[in-house]
Amino acid sequence: MPPPSAALARPLKLAVVGAGPSAFYAASRVLAKLPASTAQGEQTRVHMYDKSWAPHGLVRYGVAPDHPENCIHKFDQTAEDPRFSYFGNVSISSSSSTKSPPNPAAVQIQLSDLFPHYTHLVLAIGSASPAPLPPGLQATPALDIVHWYTGHPSSQGAPPLDKVKHLTLIGHGNVSLDIARLFLTPPSVLAKLDIPDDVIEVLKKSTVEEIEIVSRRGPAEVAFTAKELRELLALPNATLEPIPEEMLVTPPGATRQQTRILDLLRKGSQPKGTSPPDARKTKWKLVFFRSPQETKTVDGAVNITYDINTLDEQRRAKPTGQKEKRRTDLVVSSVGSRAVPFDRKSDTTTTVTTTSPSGETTSKSSTTDPWFDPVLGRIRNDQGRVLALEADSSSPTLKLVKNVYTSGWASHGAKGVLASTMYDAYEVADRLLGDHLSSSYNPTSSEALSSGFDPVSSVQPMNPTPSSLESAPSAVESAARGEGGKRAITWPVWKAIEAEEKRLGAAKGKDAERMQWKDVEAFLEARTQQQ
Repeated sequence: MPPPSAALARPLKLAVVGAGPSAFYAASRVLAKLPASTAQGEQTRVHMYDKSWAPHGLVRYGVAPDHPENCIHKFDQTAEDPRFSYFGNVSISSSSSTKSPPNPAAVQIQLSDLFPHYTHLVLAIGSASPAPLPPGLQATPALDIVHWYTGHPSSQGAPPLDKVKHLTLIGHGNVSLDIARLFLTPPSVLAKLDIPDDVIEVLKKSTVEEIEIVSRRGPAEVAFTAKELRELLALPNATLEPIPEEMLVTPPGATRQQTRILDLLRKGSQPKGTSPPDARKTKWKLVFFRSPQETKTVDGAVNITYDINTLDEQRRAKPTGQKEKRRTDLVVSSVGSRAVPFDRKSDTTTTVTTTSPSGETTSKSSTTDPWFDPVLGRIRNDQGRVLALEADSSSPTLKLVKNVYTSGWASHGAKGVLASTMYDAYEVADRLLGDHLSSSYNPTSSEALSSGFDPVSSVQPMNPTPSSLESAPSAVESAARGEGGKRAITWPVWKAIEAEEKRLGAAKGKDAERMQWKDVEAFLEARTQQQ
């Protein structure tokens, strides 16, 4: 749909919460579809908020340092549009806000503080909470490990690798393979990458000799990619324990990806290059058809009790009734993550009923954020349009939240690669633009009715006519000026920080040296004094 004429153009002032790939792709799509040279483009603004002082989300704080993504230049192009503004170090209330803010200078506001200032809202907050484990299972979340080696502001510190010889990773996904690869790669190789110095020092003292990666299904059902597997198999100092041939039979109808993975597993380790002097001989193994149920620490070691599985007709994990115990020193769980709800309370109690694959029905009552689905761990939505649950004990009703959207992992769960995230964000942005530019958009469409939400009612928290296209909440504006002991990081300030990280890295022979908040504060204070 082409932009309307000047007479029909209406303000489109969008707040994007989150600054990861999904957020930037959605913002770039809106600005690209509404060029500044058009009447509608003149009345379009995008403001991006993130709780971290550094943008780029998982590209900075989730992707393994030896797998840098090349999408940041596109994000920079978006941010260079004069209609775009970035506000980092702004914590928008969520149920995890009972914890202290990421740093003393962080700005804390409520989600509702955005409503008067914006016509539209996109929630691209990702999935920042580990998926729950069985009650008897204690494990370090993989997210904690990733936050540590990427220098995330909320890092809980280093794992005790100097006391670990055997490590168990639960989950056959890419994150598990990332962690295994980094722990098995000689520190002298990693020191050349964008990894904080204190992380390298811990890895130098690591005593890890063996890593066991466990999943509930078989080799044909693993979630990691052939690319990730090939890189782990290529490590010159780490050997994969051979897998029995009978487990590596290609199933009927196997995809190309499944076939490639099974072929790689048959070949086993294919070391490339020579090991540097600091390399230790290590090994790793893939364990299949095991679901962990309980952990018990005995004499400093961890005993894990597993259910032994088989596959049903749909190739889903099915317990056999048999159990097995395995011993390890540290358990890390990488079985997915969930979005974190905002700290917004519903006026009524919502009863959520779920049915397990075995037919067991359970009900949970909740008065939390009506936009959040506690069962699925994501924001309620219909193809990106956010829905609110308004309910009593007998008649729950889903209502459209007008002009509020969600994209990325917050909308559909923690799955997919960067390309699928981009396409999803583009689709949501196109839907937002179509709704805004169409004078006939009606939530009673067949699309809406098919999703089961109220075809008549809608909730309208946003302001269709904000007083200014440029304004942000007053607490954010004052913090962007460095007032009141708070500091919101704008895009020009971030680019100065980024340049300093690159300067520090170049002095050490690597791309960048990631700064912590204390380093950022010192740098910005010195920069202010020089101006």
